[in-house]
Amino acid sequence: MLISVIDYAGAVERICQAARERRSLSVSALAVHGVMTGVLDATQRYRLNHLDLVVPDGQPVRWALNLLHDAGLLDRVYGPTLTLKVCERAAAEGLPVYFYGSKPEVLEALATRLQERFPGLKLAGMQPSRFRQLSAAEQEQTAEAICASGAAIVFVGLGCPRQEVWAYEQRDRLPMPILAVGAAFDFHAGTLPQAPPAFQRLGLEWLFRLIQEPRRLWRRYAYLNPFYLFLLALQAGRITQFDPEFVAVPETELRYG
Repeated sequence: MLISVIDYAGAVERICQAARERRSLSVSALAVHGVMTGVLDATQRYRLNHLDLVVPDGQPVRWALNLLHDAGLLDRVYGPTLTLKVCERAAAEGLPVYFYGSKPEVLEALATRLQERFPGLKLAGMQPSRFRQLSAAEQEQTAEAICASGAAIVFVGLGCPRQEVWAYEQRDRLPMPILAVGAAFDFHAGTLPQAPPAFQRLGLEWLFRLIQEPRRLWRRYAYLNPFYLFLLALQAGRITQFDPEFVAVPETELRYG
């Protein structure tokens, strides 16, 4: 898995520069779960490794970059915080934003709260998820609607790994930055509580979310977190090295929406 060594300032600048220049830039913020979707699926690994910018969303991902590559990162690049920083810059520079995914009521609350927080923020449009696979025509229509809205940046909240697939598949259709930011929609809409800062600093946000949604998340964390640490130990101990070119090229589009 290829993760970018970058901080908030660098990520915001790259995103807004691409927005100003009206060019594509596919971005994802990956914590351990997102990284492991690529580790366990060679096709998803191809998609993730062909995004333009994959930022270290989780503290354990940042720690791994520092341990394995002496990255010197002082903080992670947390998707919800990156969303706020990009919206703040977008408001200052007059760059219209678009929100794609989640439910209508979440999008309404998200737009209201962000525009209250950043009064200059221009909302080009928003479209909820259909929660199904789209036809080829529907996928093209979605891209055309976003382009026609005048958006300079599109935020995607379809959940991992669907949002990363969406960013990969739409990156050549949309001449603008695509930010896959997952739970940021629910957090900033006020429909899902965020972990306390202490949990976030210690890399225990997964534990807070597990407490909130144990039936949905226990299998994910019981398996993926230990496996991540095991593979990290193998790489840190130089027992095994992993080849980012060991991938499988997607043969068809999944067209999540």
